[in-house]
Amino acid sequence: MSSGTPFPVNPVLTGIAIAYKNNALIADMVLPRLEPRFNVSTFKWWKFDFGQFITLPDTQVGRKSAPNEVEFNATEIQDKTLDYGLDDLVPVDDIKNAPSGYDPLAFSTQKLMDMVLLDREIRTASLVFNAANYAATNKAAPSGTDKWSDPASKPIIQVTQAMDSMIIRPNKMVIGRVEWTTLRTNPSVLRATSAYAAADGMASKQAVADLLELDDIIIGEGFINTAKKGQATAMQRAWKSNALLFHSAPLASSVDASPTFGWTAQFGDRVAGSIAEPKIGLRGSERVRAGESVKEIVSAWELGYLFQGVV
Repeated sequence: MSSGTPFPVNPVLTGIAIAYKNNALIADMVLPRLEPRFNVSTFKWWKFDFGQFITLPDTQVGRKSAPNEVEFNATEIQDKTLDYGLDDLVPVDDIKNAPSGYDPLAFSTQKLMDMVLLDREIRTASLVFNAANYAATNKAAPSGTDKWSDPASKPIIQVTQAMDSMIIRPNKMVIGRVEWTTLRTNPSVLRATSAYAAADGMASKQAVADLLELDDIIIGEGFINTAKKGQATAMQRAWKSNALLFHSAPLASSVDASPTFGWTAQFGDRVAGSIAEPKIGLRGSERVRAGESVKEIVSAWELGYLFQGVV
């Protein structure tokens, strides 16, 4: 039993929870987890006004005078990670009758963590794709022939004009799978990335990233079932309709002040464990729990530019 924790933590199950990764999810690429991770759930961070960094002071110094002084101000924000986790009951009969090579507790841990991470994916997409969070100068809603799905549209011009307007040039784009397919098959994109510009062709991700001078194009693949329990499955994409340009500092960490669009605070490691539930099932059950403590933060909305409804 872990110190100070009434729920027994199983080191094997914890190892599975820490190592498990659903490759279809991209939240960690959009709002990367800070390192080192926090050893307490509460934390503070500073929000700077970028204007003070480009306001030019008088730097000339007289022969016997002192240089002019400047002061960098920031708003201190108090925040806290939130706990996200799920339980699953695994009957002892299932554990005893499991075929060789199959561990019901390990399987349960993986699937619980998958669902916890899917929830994080939805939270992240809802946060960064919410147009209400961006100033009017940092968003656009293409309409008519400007929509990227229209053959007459020129998304390259739209994107580069947006990038040129930003205080720090973005180095990444996050876009849903359907929207990415639309962008990579747009006639103007094909003409710009291929000498042949085949009408039915598709530009590669690297070609489009090079064209737009982006380090990466992050494509959202995840689905979520929006139907209530017991109803027919209603599939919906986690990342849809929009495209976001943003600047992500490669060295951003909890001890580094590099300007960056956003990040994720994490309290400790992911956890997983099991506890006996003798009243459930004839021979009892094991309650498996998996989860993590995180908080998604967008620290500089000015470093993002949102295109709404591109398709």
